[in-house]
Amino acid sequence: MLSWETTSALSTMRRARAWVEINLDALAHNVKSLKALLPEGTDLMSVVKADAYGHGAVTVAKTAISAGTTWLGVATVPEGIELRQAGIEVPILVMGAVNDPEEIRAIARWHLQPTIVNPKQALVFSETLKSQFANQATRLSVHIKLDTGMSRLGLSWQRAVEFARLVQQLPHLEAVGLCSHLATADSLDQTVMRLQHDRFEQAIASLEQVNLLPPRLHLANSAAALLDPTLHYDMVRVGLSTYGLYPAPHLKSCKLLREKLRPVLEVKARITHIKEIDANTGVSYSYKFVAPKPMKIAIVGIGYADGVPRALSNKLQVVLNEQRVSQIGAITMDQLMLDVSALQTVQEGDIVTLLGQTRHHCLHADEWAEIVDTISWEILCGFKHRLPRITLAKSPSAEIASKFC
Repeated sequence: MLSWETTSALSTMRRARAWVEINLDALAHNVKSLKALLPEGTDLMSVVKADAYGHGAVTVAKTAISAGTTWLGVATVPEGIELRQAGIEVPILVMGAVNDPEEIRAIARWHLQPTIVNPKQALVFSETLKSQFANQATRLSVHIKLDTGMSRLGLSWQRAVEFARLVQQLPHLEAVGLCSHLATADSLDQTVMRLQHDRFEQAIASLEQVNLLPPRLHLANSAAALLDPTLHYDMVRVGLSTYGLYPAPHLKSCKLLREKLRPVLEVKARITHIKEIDANTGVSYSYKFVAPKPMKIAIVGIGYADGVPRALSNKLQVVLNEQRVSQIGAITMDQLMLDVSALQTVQEGDIVTLLGQTRHHCLHADEWAEIVDTISWEILCGFKHRLPRITLAKSPSAEIASKFC
């Protein structure tokens, strides 16, 4: 769990090295923009699993709810309990598969809604709840998960009627939702997505015929929500777009959005040391960089233990004093080095922006992801807990946001 820092001496010391800034205005802007995509009556679920993709679950959830979010999505039971303990009352869907009786009892106690992925799990839930629900009429709201092509959680869409009938017959469960998950919604090739959509529609039709269709249907993730209104159903589950990033480059031109999404997270660190080195001097472990000439280098107090991938070594660019400068040598556990030879004025304590927006530059997690051959989701989730999260309420001007992000 991330700590949201106060003005204590310890928090001041933590911020002296490196930190993450969370722009709550940008977060609220994104939620409102996504909410505006949806027809009246369609709910917006903000996915806040993995501590809200590293942004801080409780603060993100409260801000998102104020901006129009009506549901929250988590991966685990403890994530849902954390939100309830913070006083959050909106419906919370646990999207991971839960089988442990203790967790099942906790779901009921904290009024969470689980995802049921197969008949065996449904039976375990109902049996476990016997001792908790003394009143035989008491039922736990659950969402039935169908596998339409993701090949992860869920029973085959072809067995939807069998699955729903079982859940209906169990004494302590009530199916209030039917869902599936799209595997390729961020792809330019929509063939698989359309196949999954068609399968979901067939499952809906078969359930309608036997009067077993749950009242809430949801299929769309961020990409699908931005792509096609026919995928919205009764609710969309948005994760990455909540935090101001697009699931794929082609979705940046989404015509459904009235305004561009704004990145919420920025990563900053301070220069801790500056030194001059001679030509042919090796820098950092294994001498992955050797100075071709006399250079001035700056050491920055952040490294791979904080979430800066080591694979970015000699490829990363950051912003210092409104100039892009290159990182050199192997990124180490707690520090990295910059070539600041071209800067006239630089000193210990200067702030380096690794991700985020400055007056003239915008550094995206997408850039890092492309360099290290991963996805922006992983970059956001990678920033470790020793980096304090500092909340800000400052939106960039519309002109800057449009130009750079």
